[in-house]
Amino acid sequence: MTPAELAALIRSVLLEAVAAGDVALAAEDVPEPKVERPRQREHGDWATNVAMQLAKKAGTNPRALAELLAARLAQADGVAAAEVAGPGFLNIRLEAGAAGELARAVVEAGPAYGRNEALAGHRINMEFVSANPTGPLHIGHTRWAALGDAMVRLLRASGAEVVPEYYINDAGSQMDKFGASIVARATGTDVPEGGYQGSYVAELAAKVLAERPDLTELPHDEAVAVARELGYRLQMAEIEETLASFNVHFDVWFSERELHDGGAVESAVGRLREQGHVYDEGGAVWLRTTDFSDDKDRVLVRADGSPTYFAADAAYYLSKKDRGFGEKIYLLGADHHGYVNRLKAIASCAGDDPERNIEILIGQLVSVAGARMSKRAGNIIELRDIIEWIGTDPVRYTLARFPADSPLTLDGEKLREKNLDNPVYYVQYAYARTRNASRNAEEHGVPRDGFDPAALDHPADTELLGALGQFPETVAHAARLREPHRVARYLEQVAAAYHQWYGQTRISPRGEDQVDAGHTARLWLNDATSQVLANGLDLLGVSAPERM
Repeated sequence: MTPAELAALIRSVLLEAVAAGDVALAAEDVPEPKVERPRQREHGDWATNVAMQLAKKAGTNPRALAELLAARLAQADGVAAAEVAGPGFLNIRLEAGAAGELARAVVEAGPAYGRNEALAGHRINMEFVSANPTGPLHIGHTRWAALGDAMVRLLRASGAEVVPEYYINDAGSQMDKFGASIVARATGTDVPEGGYQGSYVAELAAKVLAERPDLTELPHDEAVAVARELGYRLQMAEIEETLASFNVHFDVWFSERELHDGGAVESAVGRLREQGHVYDEGGAVWLRTTDFSDDKDRVLVRADGSPTYFAADAAYYLSKKDRGFGEKIYLLGADHHGYVNRLKAIASCAGDDPERNIEILIGQLVSVAGARMSKRAGNIIELRDIIEWIGTDPVRYTLARFPADSPLTLDGEKLREKNLDNPVYYVQYAYARTRNASRNAEEHGVPRDGFDPAALDHPADTELLGALGQFPETVAHAARLREPHRVARYLEQVAAAYHQWYGQTRISPRGEDQVDAGHTARLWLNDATSQVLANGLDLLGVSAPERM
């Protein structure tokens, strides 16, 4: 019996009590109860506080309602006992056969186990990373690359429609400086003031020259324009390749320049003016964001007629709205904290609810102990160097283990260690162990046919089944709170329960012992654990190795 099936059973018992007149509630007032593992396992397999939630509406006290439900639940198939604790908690113990059915449910669901509909109907645009296309990705982009992708996976697993989007900052003076820097490297002259240093620029210059051997013969402005476009294309290809090696993929690569070239920025100013929030002063065009808790009004168009970055931000927000995204999530670094109020003000000025239609998450900085500065970029730690040195799996898993709002230092050498003190290795080793156990069982002739869930009668079976049963709610909770670390910590609990179970029970017969129903049942439980670990690691963008 899965937690969802138990919740449905409790609700049906409640509805029966309502129909019999034993509980003074309307049927529509009876919710789907929430069930969870008791903090102390001796209290039972599952617990619910539904009696405490409904007692006041039913005109009774929580304990009396709990006792009524306990008496009815104790008669239900699959329930061994139902007891009342404290002011009205219900502790429920399942019969071994009912509890063991969870193993079958997990195995038969396969990759779908853990998926839920908690966020069904939500259409979300999630923007993250969004680095300038003028250089390689570095450690400052790493945290949101890992967490943003994990959040996308969690939200989708919880029923939401999510589009991950990368905003390319390809407009403005920095692109001209980028092009001029490439030309300088190609011609052997000094990089202009404020230009881009690092050997990666020389590498780009060599590639640009390979495509346009005439670059050095062009007039300077034309050469800069050519270098800017070719260098931009080459750098974006490297960014996309680096993210792919980090197991991060975007559905949309959105160009800021296209906002300007397509007239979206001018259109946005006009639309916001129609909303009544735009005014003119000192020759400039302003957005009255102070009406919506911003610390000052923001300039949309300067007195010289040029739009500001803020105008592009407004146009970009409206683009997301026009594309039908009721919810927009922005994942920003700690240095963008000042953007929170102004982005919410844009949402308000656009007629949206800033508490519902926009969500801004701020991530704290990450440092890497023992890392060396990039030889290509000079003063940064490149993401691709981190991947090559430590590996995608250790970095992604470790970043997923901690809340985004906590500063974090990665110890590169420790993350490279292949021992059980390394959390990613600990979880991956548990998965590899399940696969090895499954192969050994097959070699020993343990059949999968004839699964008897009642044979899962060892306390360690019950403990492991209880851990597996919490996976769907863990996924839904992590998705609602935008906290992938809940999945990582959960996987470590499952791995611990599995390692203990593995040492206390037998999947394959020992020596000359005959294969019995217990071996088959535990092969199913082993494979159910394997599936949960694989599904959880996939949500974090981490691989599940068959052998280690």
